[in-house]
Amino acid sequence: MSGNLTAKEFKLLELVEGRAGEKLTQRDLATATGFSVGSVNKLVTSLTEAGFLDKMTLTEEGREALEPYRVKRAVLIAAGFGERMVPITLNTPKPLVRVRGKRIIDSLLDALEAAGIEDVYVVRGYLGEQFDQLRYRYPHVKFIENEIYNEANNISSALAASGLLENAYVMESDILLANPQLITKYQYETNYLAFPVERTDDWCFHVKHGIIDSLAVGGLNCHQMCGISYWSEEDGRKLAEDIPKVIDMPGGKERYWDEVALRYCKDRYRVAIRECRREDLVEIDTFRELQELDPSYCV
Repeated sequence: MSGNLTAKEFKLLELVEGRAGEKLTQRDLATATGFSVGSVNKLVTSLTEAGFLDKMTLTEEGREALEPYRVKRAVLIAAGFGERMVPITLNTPKPLVRVRGKRIIDSLLDALEAAGIEDVYVVRGYLGEQFDQLRYRYPHVKFIENEIYNEANNISSALAASGLLENAYVMESDILLANPQLITKYQYETNYLAFPVERTDDWCFHVKHGIIDSLAVGGLNCHQMCGISYWSEEDGRKLAEDIPKVIDMPGGKERYWDEVALRYCKDRYRVAIRECRREDLVEIDTFRELQELDPSYCV
């Protein structure tokens, strides 16, 4: 976080910016933000006095106040083999697999495009040349080559992109995004997308006061991890320092990139939970799950 807004000020200004042209009332803002009408009244008054709002419309000064929180780029990790999706991944990288006629990665690229985020990088490895097809629909996408994808875990993809993680989304490219509004042009702080669960056998977070306290595989009354995160300018710089250190540790190549900030260098980061709903996205892990989503594979 490099701006000077409070979390509530940011949320209200971001909402007004995103709904430009609408005639918003304070009750509309209260409903959309979850704040009380009284809190909204105080925020609107203080933001108007600061010159950020004028008659419930964002001013130029308000846009400038939001600018430090603008997402500058996105890095999509797409280098892996996707062995649990065999046989479909024998000839096609998992992110390029089509679900009901649309490539999995397209749901992410379309959401980024809608949010106005054009500086987009795809880290590729397995059957990397096939990703060139993306250029027909997304000519702005740039590629980063992960030369060691077949001898290391996805920390190698983070290493290949480590100079690009400031003010950036980092996304697993096998996510089928059902709610594109999760990808916004502004983010307040470093955070990881997750949804609350009573029980999971998957990767999850234990959370204290909205901040990730620990990372685990399986847990009770926790948040199930989704593969979309945002990293502030400061934390992106730290990742560029810490990723090489972790990959050079004994067994470091076998680590997942998320473990850098959430386990091995945890004391250097404050990663918030950005809560979503289970139905907002689908992480397709196995061929059976693909068949359930798209019966055309049941042949």
